Amino acid sequence: PEDTVTSSFASFIHGAQPDHLSKTVRHRSKRMILDSIGVGLVGSTTHVFDIALRYCRELYSPVAVSSVYGKPDVKLSPTLAAFTNGVATHSMDFDDTWHPATHPSGAVLPALLAASQMLPPGTKPTGMDFLLAFNVGLEVQGRLMHFSTEAHDIPKRFHPPSVVGTMGSAAATAKLLSLSRAQCCHALGIAASLAGAPMANAATQAKPLHIGNATRLGFEAALLAARGMEANPFILDDIPGCSGFSAFYGVYHPKPLLAPSDHHEFLLEKQDIAFKRFPAHLGMHWVVDAALSVRNLFVHYAGSFSPALIRTIVLKIPVSKYINRPFPSSEHQARHSFQFNACAALLDGEVGLGSFTESSIHRQELRELLDKVVVEHPKDNVANFDKMYGEVLLLLHSGDVLTGKCDTFYGHWRKPLSKESLLKKFRSNASHVLPEEKIETIITTVDNLENLSDSSQL
Repeated sequence: PEDTVTSSFASFIHGAQPDHLSKTVRHRSKRMILDSIGVGLVGSTTHVFDIALRYCRELYSPVAVSSVYGKPDVKLSPTLAAFTNGVATHSMDFDDTWHPATHPSGAVLPALLAASQMLPPGTKPTGMDFLLAFNVGLEVQGRLMHFSTEAHDIPKRFHPPSVVGTMGSAAATAKLLSLSRAQCCHALGIAASLAGAPMANAATQAKPLHIGNATRLGFEAALLAARGMEANPFILDDIPGCSGFSAFYGVYHPKPLLAPSDHHEFLLEKQDIAFKRFPAHLGMHWVVDAALSVRNLFVHYAGSFSPALIRTIVLKIPVSKYINRPFPSSEHQARHSFQFNACAALLDGEVGLGSFTESSIHRQELRELLDKVVVEHPKDNVANFDKMYGEVLLLLHSGDVLTGKCDTFYGHWRKPLSKESLLKKFRSNASHVLPEEKIETIITTVDNLENLSDSSQL
């Protein structure tokens, strides 16, 4: 639309010309430029500048040591490898999801993989070191999300992994690098200044950057802390008049995370993870399972799936604006559309990788089904991954009504994927870029991670 604030900004940026600048503006702005250069020159004598410069020289070093998913002949500097692999992890919205809502693994694992390869021989972390650091990253994310009741519902303002994921990456990397207690504190403080991404970029190509940036910037925060960078040591505390991590939440009640002991219970023990069976926003899994259920009833009723018999498709879903998309036009919008995923499941009897191709999205028969969709928001269907449900009703021209409902989809933490299903998903995904023998080697290596003497082998 042309009549928005954003479009007005874009128009200004595009249309500005040199002769639009008055003499006064040119004079004053040149004074500012001169002053800023001077401030920058004197700033180059400071300790914090030395830390940043050393770090950047290492960051963009020609010595590339860290691997990139699916590209055996490519190596990047560690933090850029973490970024690239983080983007890959969330590029299809196929990564795991926790409760309160976030994508915990993608924000941590790429940083640890890259950091393991970064460390010189003789200092490589073991598989157990790696596993511990990963769980530290998860624990920090989970604890932070429990500081606010706002985090329990499907997000509206910011994408959670861009915030808690950045903190988790910093914590995990700090653990893997064996930073001191003070350095770990500073790593979290630095990470908080690098965190955040708006929900408006959901269902766009920019959304995978949220995970890429989380894992990279958390990694960078730990590296900067290791080199002496300091930050506010009270970053997670609720200090009146001075927001730290509480800046992300209107309601914020932090609690201490006690030092782990023999009896420490990680949140992962209390709260399992949801693994997705197909590459789309987690909320889609409820409506797909409900749609598949009612489709089976319809086939039994009519002998086959015949869209012409359907007058209206009613979706009973929670209120969540960014995943309520009646007519998605791109793969990323389709992955975030209740309507699309329900209709794809009805039409094809499944949803998978092929469901989100350009040709599949724009099929005429699918668009005709989308035209029949009506959305309802029952008051008891809350936008919460632990409490929501999906319900699909087919109102037939005959007057009959068929109903399918899903309270817990297969893959949810209350209904976990079996080992066989998880391995099937992994083998299917990995087979797009790796030969069978390497796929099986990865499975074996992860299964025996505790016994790995050098985690960089992973």
